[in-house]
Amino acid sequence: MSITNPRQTFLNPVVPFAGTILGGLLPGEMVLIQGSVPCDADRFQIDFTCGSSVKPRADVAFHFNPRFKKSPGIVCNTMQNERWGKEQMQSQTSFKPGSAFEVFVLVQTQSFKVAVNGAHCLEYKHRLDLDRVDTLAISGMVKIEVVGIIPSNTTTAPVPANLRTEATEPNSLLSSSGDLSLPFRGQLVKGLSVGHTITIKGKTNVSNFGVNLRVGGGTDIALHLNPRLKEAQFIRNSYLSECWGPEETDLPGTLPFKTGEYFEMIILCEAHAFKVAVNGVHQLDYKHRVQDLKKITELEAMGDVQLLGVKLL
Repeated sequence: MSITNPRQTFLNPVVPFAGTILGGLLPGEMVLIQGSVPCDADRFQIDFTCGSSVKPRADVAFHFNPRFKKSPGIVCNTMQNERWGKEQMQSQTSFKPGSAFEVFVLVQTQSFKVAVNGAHCLEYKHRLDLDRVDTLAISGMVKIEVVGIIPSNTTTAPVPANLRTEATEPNSLLSSSGDLSLPFRGQLVKGLSVGHTITIKGKTNVSNFGVNLRVGGGTDIALHLNPRLKEAQFIRNSYLSECWGPEETDLPGTLPFKTGEYFEMIILCEAHAFKVAVNGVHQLDYKHRVQDLKKITELEAMGDVQLLGVKLL
C-alpha cells in the first residue's frame, strides 16, 4: 500500500466484508482499496453504509457497483429505508476481469470522487449526511488485498492528480500548529463549556499515554486520562493546587485500548461531569473537580501513542 500512516487498515479481508470505519469519514480523507477481479466475475460492489444491520438493511450512502457482463458499466446509487434511489450509470473500462485494480475514493463535503488505477472515474453527490457513514462493505466476485483509511494530513504516493482535496476550515474552537507529534498541546479557544465534545484519534503502542485538560495560566489539570496498557488500567485524576487527588480506575469491562490498534476517544463535557467513550462505547463519567469550565483552555497529549487527529466541537 502506497500510504504513510493510514489511520485504519484492513488486510486481506474475506469477502463479503463489512468493517467499521472508526470515527466515520471526514472531508479530505481518502479510502484506498486494492484488489483484483477474477476472470469469471460478473460484478462486485463497494458500499459506504450507515451501520451494518442486515434486517432491516442499513442505509447505503454510496453504492459503487462495477458490472462486466451484458451491459458493462458502473452503477452508483443510494438506499434509504430499504429503497433504492435513481441509479447513476457510467460505462467503464477501468476494471478488467483477471486484472488488479487500485481505487481511491476522495471524501468531499458535497460528494465522493473516485479514481481507478490513477485516472478519474466518476463523482457522486451525497444524498445522505456524510456523518452517518460508519461502515465499509464489499461483496460480489472480487478479491481484496488491503483497505486503507487515509487522514487528510497524510502524505500518499502516488495519489491521482485529479483528486484534489477540498480545503477544510480549521476548527475555530481548537487552535494548534497542526503538528500532531508528541507532546501535543492545543489551545481551547474561550475554554470549555457544556456540550463541547473532544475527539481524539490515535494508535496505541505498548506502554501508556496521557491526555490532559489543563487550566490555563498554571499547573492545574482538570482531567487527566491515563490508559496503561501493560497494567490494563485506565487512570483518571485531577492535579489541583500542586497535588494529585484520588484516582478513579473502575471500568464496566476490560480496558478498551489494545496494543498496536487504532482508537477513537470522545470526551463529552456535561454540566456536572465529563463522559468518556472509546470506539463508540461509553466507558466512564468523571465528576468535575474544576467547576469553572471556561478556565480549562489547554488540551495536552503525551506518551507512547501515535496521534492521528484532534477535534473540538
